Amino acid sequence: MSETPVKTRREGAILEVTLDRPKANAIDLITSRVMGEVFRDFRDDPDLRVAILTGGGDKFFCPGWDLKAAADGDAVDGDYGVGGFGGLQELRDMNKPVISAVNGIACGGGLELAISGDIILAADHASFALPEIRSGTVADAASVKLPKRIPYHIAMELLLTGRWFDAEEAHRWGLVNEIVPGERLMARAWELAELLASGPPLVYAAIKEIVRDAEDAKFQDAMNRITKRQLRSVDVLYDSEDQMEGARAFAEKRDPVWKGR
Repeated sequence: MSETPVKTRREGAILEVTLDRPKANAIDLITSRVMGEVFRDFRDDPDLRVAILTGGGDKFFCPGWDLKAAADGDAVDGDYGVGGFGGLQELRDMNKPVISAVNGIACGGGLELAISGDIILAADHASFALPEIRSGTVADAASVKLPKRIPYHIAMELLLTGRWFDAEEAHRWGLVNEIVPGERLMARAWELAELLASGPPLVYAAIKEIVRDAEDAKFQDAMNRITKRQLRSVDVLYDSEDQMEGARAFAEKRDPVWKGR
């Protein structure tokens, strides 16, 4: 485990990343830059396939920006490092699955960080909010992401009122995939990570790149880029050993052995 506010645990192809800054896991500029380096290294390490992001303790996942650090001179428009705030939400070419395990309060930038994951698990005591409106500022990343995750009118209500909502409501609107008893949260995250780590990494990369590319594209334009192999991860997949291994394993009625190449 590292001695920084960002602790890591690596087992096989899985990396667990814990934001651990008592008392509340708020993020200052230094922490954001460290998180960016951790997720960049995860992205670029061919031996790692899945990441889990969580918070230290059982009360806070992350409340977002560290206002005490801001009062001491951290600029809100300062250098957050590679990946932007929290190191994940603007990290380019993140073609590996990331699981957010929300272990408590996730508000403001902490909620934005949580929804940067591909799959979101929430402890049954987790709670959420976008309270920026009450301090006269804007939840900028959430204003982009939230209406794409949940119904528009619900997203707008949460953005415009800043009200708190619990894990049950987050699940009802599809913001989180699953609610888990707090004491089981990390065990469930690891179960899911192990399942994903056993899958085909080149297919995961293709899925994530296709989803990003298609986000603002017309359907046929997006399909044309796939079929014409204009997306790097799709091109790599179609020419890979794994593509052939999948076909052979199916024909031989056995489990495939994925090599990521």
